[in-house]
Amino acid sequence: MIAVDANGADAGPEAVAEGARRSGERVLLFGPADRLGPSEGNVEVVDAPERIGGDEEPVRAVRGRPEASIVQAAAAVADGRADALVSAGATGPTLAAATLAVKRIKGVHRPAIAALLPLPAGRVLLLDAGANVEVRPEHLVQFAYMGVAFMEHVEGVDRPRVGLLSVGAEAGKGTPDIRAAHERLAAGELAFAGNVEGFDLPSAAVDVVVTDGFTGNVALKTMEATSKVTREAIRGAIRSSAVATVGGLLIRGAVDGLRARLDPEAVGGAILLGLRRPVVIGHGSFGPVGLASAIGLARRAVDERMVERTAAALAAGGALRSAAAGSVSRE
Repeated sequence: MIAVDANGADAGPEAVAEGARRSGERVLLFGPADRLGPSEGNVEVVDAPERIGGDEEPVRAVRGRPEASIVQAAAAVADGRADALVSAGATGPTLAAATLAVKRIKGVHRPAIAALLPLPAGRVLLLDAGANVEVRPEHLVQFAYMGVAFMEHVEGVDRPRVGLLSVGAEAGKGTPDIRAAHERLAAGELAFAGNVEGFDLPSAAVDVVVTDGFTGNVALKTMEATSKVTREAIRGAIRSSAVATVGGLLIRGAVDGLRARLDPEAVGGAILLGLRRPVVIGHGSFGPVGLASAIGLARRAVDERMVERTAAALAAGGALRSAAAGSVSRE
């Protein structure tokens, strides 16, 4: 069972409900019942019309409004009624509700938002993409292990390569925290490729890119905006003349294939790593297709035992806050 918060998506709760039904997964859907339709098939509707907005202080709102849809959905995961959480609402409330209810893996400093980037050369996982504006070297090391576990077990990448985002490829480049993290990652067991720079991201030079949440969020939004502008420019060029339109028709098959590979809705959104159950944050602009993908991503994470494997990888790499193996129990 996947708990889904139906409030907050740009297209409204109806689009979330349609995505839930299209996913084919068993879904516990929290939102305004009068807009979600009846409980039927694979979807059970829970009436929870109250929404926490992105302009509210997340932790205070989550603690003070237990009837809000995101709070109820996170509680369903925490108490075992659901195996994972999906939300297309504001990131802040989702992060707060999930962290407070689902809780971190024992020994994990901070959860990280991991965004799977659909690129021409393949998918790249970027983390942190906004949960932690400031980080320490040990946080970056944990992000690397968590990202590798996700890419290996959920995306099926054999021995994922890790890059540390910095201002230069040389080991001595970057802030003191970046240099310290580089030293620890280089001495570890991961397939560490060293520092990567901003222009390495679109070329998929590595499988996992590790950075702080401030830099990662800026990089992610820059890439999203660039991709959108480029797509619109190509569309405009094809429609600029009769000859260009004919040329566009000739390459339509190849373009459609590339568009499918680069479609963010096919990815399913970002996943919050470091918690005791999978949590997926869909993009607010997603329609039913993207929301169905987000639910599918959550199901894959559950089926592949991503959380348990992440805890084991962190423990084996000596990256946990304590020497003991990470706990993923609900207590």
